[in-house]
Amino acid sequence: MVVPSTTPVARQRTAALSPPPPPSHAAGAIPTVDMSAPAGRAALARQVARACAERGFFRAANHGVPPGAAARLDAATAAFFALPPRDKQRAGPPSPLGYGCRSIGFNGDAGELEYLLLHANPAAVAQRARSIDASDPSRFTTVVNEYVLAVRQLACEILNLLGEGLGLKDPRSFSKLITETDSDSLLRINHYPPACTIHKLDHDHQCKMKSIVRAKNGTGVNPAAGARIGFGEHSDPQILSLLRANDVNGLQVLLPNDDGKETWVQVPADPSAFFVNVGDLLQALTNGKLISVRHRVIASACRPRLSTIYFAAPPLHARISALQETITAGSPRQYRSFTWAEYKKTMYSLRLSHSRLDLFHIDDDDNSNVGKGEQE
Repeated sequence: MVVPSTTPVARQRTAALSPPPPPSHAAGAIPTVDMSAPAGRAALARQVARACAERGFFRAANHGVPPGAAARLDAATAAFFALPPRDKQRAGPPSPLGYGCRSIGFNGDAGELEYLLLHANPAAVAQRARSIDASDPSRFTTVVNEYVLAVRQLACEILNLLGEGLGLKDPRSFSKLITETDSDSLLRINHYPPACTIHKLDHDHQCKMKSIVRAKNGTGVNPAAGARIGFGEHSDPQILSLLRANDVNGLQVLLPNDDGKETWVQVPADPSAFFVNVGDLLQALTNGKLISVRHRVIASACRPRLSTIYFAAPPLHARISALQETITAGSPRQYRSFTWAEYKKTMYSLRLSHSRLDLFHIDDDDNSNVGKGEQE
């Protein structure tokens, strides 16, 4: 069972680059963005920026990723998850890359799923493919690389639109970080077995632990109805995440309701769309203007859920610091400068639900001590 962190969730917003517009989305509503830009690019950029500032999450329709690339990846990964347990174990255990079952990370978190976690670098994909598709590794490599290329292009487009919508001097400030040759971007494929047959995951030493979800006020989980935690509450640590899933519900995001209280909102399944969420690094880069949304997956359906997430990340050596135009007298620096490697190391030392970015927050008294080196 995933144990919620005692660390409070940081949801404070800082002042925007320009006076923020009034909220455009109803409380608890999930914004939809038509990436075909029917009203023009400038309007699309404003819409993307507003969705990321108000919700940290949106549904991207007409995104341009070829359906064939997505279908081929789904077929390849579904074939892998259908293999006998012994064959799947050749691609694990996760370290953290590779095949995993139930166990998430290194600190005792668990969920009702099995997964593949791959580095998005073509050479790394080719190496891992040898244990995923032993009969024809190049087949799996080709499918994954085709998909990664298409989704990375979409991620770059969204990040460029964000830069334009926020009025950055260099609208490509964000996308440049994920197009470096040594980018640390990842691809994760999660397979959630049907809730009525979830015991079938108990096939190796990782899966001896039974996950029992206890009902708690405000969790929205009903064990009596067969609901279990598929993937526990967390925010994504990278810059941007692009999720695509089949037609099975399960994804939930934590959003404010009409009373300002945060509640879990069910995200309606849509296999034709991508669901985009702001990551911790993008929150830090924008000095808190954009919010890294917390989300989870509930495993309650009697059909399997298959989801694929592209995590757009910078190189390990990249220094993450709020862009200068996001820092004003009324909106001082919120987070100290850090490298992605440093943040990643911190992430692996904590439970899944921990509000990691809080550890890098600068107190008001410390702002005057931030050196010029951290502002570059």
